Amino acid sequence: MEFRDAILLLHPAIAVLVVFPFIGVVVNRALQTRQRRLEIKMTGKSKIPAVVGQEHVQLGRWLTGAVVGIVLLALANDIFSHILDHQLWMTALFQVIFIALLFAATIASIVLLYKAKERKWRAIFATLTGMGLVLLGCQDGVYRKTDQWYISHYYYGLTAAFLMIFSLAILPEIYKDRSNFWRKIHITLNCIALLIFMGQGITGTRSLLEVPLSWQEHYIQQLYEQKCDTRNCTIQAPSLPQKPL
Repeated sequence: MEFRDAILLLHPAIAVLVVFPFIGVVVNRALQTRQRRLEIKMTGKSKIPAVVGQEHVQLGRWLTGAVVGIVLLALANDIFSHILDHQLWMTALFQVIFIALLFAATIASIVLLYKAKERKWRAIFATLTGMGLVLLGCQDGVYRKTDQWYISHYYYGLTAAFLMIFSLAILPEIYKDRSNFWRKIHITLNCIALLIFMGQGITGTRSLLEVPLSWQEHYIQQLYEQKCDTRNCTIQAPSLPQKPL
């Protein structure tokens, strides 16, 4: 396995080791928080400690950063692999600089979103973060499968990131609103996000089978160019330099 293949596997590895465990803990704290609120409303007390609400908020904030970060990592791998393979700095230097600045601006926007207190600034930085992800996702080299967008790992991931960013942006409004309007919006959108994360597990596994490792690219390219099926197609092995005995 080459270095670029190891970098390719960082995205699914972090998803399995960090993001999905986070999701499980956040969902658990969310259920406990809701159960505690209902018990207090019905009986005036609850055995569930009050700290679960604070833990849910804090872990949810970390989950947003993890989701946005893993999306940026996947986009960076696809985009910069394309730049290196085609040596775009020789023919499209401005585009390479623009992409690098776009990554920096997107990261800065999500950091500032965490720090913003006023509603308008949270809306601005949330919008800028989302725009950055969309613009980066439109770059050449990104594995999108637009023709099958309804089962695309890319579009599921982008939608999940948008929902996480929106949840982070409206977090202060949930505690200010006495009508529970924003709380209901938060619950609804995050239930949708949970379903999308489940879809991510399925589509991500499929993508691991579809995206070739570096040593497989030669054979996949031949299949694509010859337009033949995998049962009856003959593929020539690449010529490798002879090593001295």
